[in-house]
Amino acid sequence: MYALIPSPSSSQISIGPATLHYYALCIIAGISVAIWLGRKRYAANGGSADDVSEAAIWAVPFGIIGGRIYHVITSPQQYFGSGGNPVDALRIWQGGLGIWGAISLGAFGAYIYFRTHETTLNFPHFLDALAPGVVIAQAIGRVGNWFNQEVFGKPTSLPWGLEIDLANRPDGYEKFLTFHPTFLYEAIWCLLVAYLLIKLPIFFRKIVKNQGDVFALYVCGYTLGRVWIEAIRIDDANYILGLRLNIWVSFIVIASSVIYLIRSNRRGYLSNTQPAS
Repeated sequence: MYALIPSPSSSQISIGPATLHYYALCIIAGISVAIWLGRKRYAANGGSADDVSEAAIWAVPFGIIGGRIYHVITSPQQYFGSGGNPVDALRIWQGGLGIWGAISLGAFGAYIYFRTHETTLNFPHFLDALAPGVVIAQAIGRVGNWFNQEVFGKPTSLPWGLEIDLANRPDGYEKFLTFHPTFLYEAIWCLLVAYLLIKLPIFFRKIVKNQGDVFALYVCGYTLGRVWIEAIRIDDANYILGLRLNIWVSFIVIASSVIYLIRSNRRGYLSNTQPAS
């Protein structure tokens, strides 16, 4: 059976002396969409869209650094193990950004901006405004994994199997031709989460009561999908009690976001200003 999803033959393009990596272009495109949508949502709540653009100057580099640090820490053998090259840890264009490192450190960078500058709305408003755009950016970023032929799932004979070149198949999987396209699964899941984040505050005011709730829903919603997607991936990972490290992190993140939402719901409305819709 032929794969419905062939892998790209190249992960980069040369224009004159410059080499553009599709993974990096996907990351840039995702960031641009997140900022554009965040500006619109922030302004719709009465804030100045410029707050989002200026906070992004802090958040984006913090997020990229945080994402890379998380990836390297959770997959150290790839860079410091047998046959690894520590310099590769700096080659972000080859793939490898841990989402929780990117989100946590990126949010910290934006928090620094909001603490040190006068803004029209508060930091939780900013997080709620950015949440749908951030998860859309994650969907776009996953397309970069497709170009790099990385982080795919277990072998499959399903008609939407992803064809992977022999050179990119993990040890022990050389005889298999098609694999689960986890990049596509996660991209679709992210787009669904983004849609719900935009619609939920409009139709479910009794659930989404306070600033910060939309962002917490994003964290919870995305991570619920990440658990089952992570479970079918076969790229190198560290395991604890038989489960990939990222699955354990996901459990902690889900529990934390649910606890936050329960407490927020019990507090009731803290102000007359509603979460971003």
